Amino acid sequence: SRTPGRTQLINFFRVNNRVSFVDLPGYGYAKVPDAVKKQWGPMIETYLARRESLRGVVVLLDIRRTPRHEERNLMTWMDQYRLPYVPVLTKTDKLSKNQQMQQRAATAKMLSVSAADLILFSAKTRQGRDELWATLSSLVQQEENEDESHE
Repeated sequence: SRTPGRTQLINFFRVNNRVSFVDLPGYGYAKVPDAVKKQWGPMIETYLARRESLRGVVVLLDIRRTPRHEERNLMTWMDQYRLPYVPVLTKTDKLSKNQQMQQRAATAKMLSVSAADLILFSAKTRQGRDELWATLSSLVQQEENEDESHE
């Protein structure tokens, strides 16, 4: 949606009859009342902490904005629970290549991660699509290999 905050429930999408993508409400820049946002926190935390089939989380961050404390807290929480996540800077088509690199570096510093760990992504130009798919495939494959070794 063009308006942040449209996803207000947990939505499941089956891909290739093999994996599911799950769309969760956004933490950061949603244009919804604070009371609604406060309800999302426990729902999201419960889902992430208890979903045994969860392989990883894609954290979408608008490259034009600095990460807010909600997003930083979410990533810190996932680190504590050893939950793999992939930070993705979206809407890269809105910035020049030079601006993208500057924002990537600033965001990496703010999140205490390597700039190389931040995938630059644009739905419009498909920038980062192959890199994101490869990363997600690696997460799924890694888990499948671990499952096979426990059999």
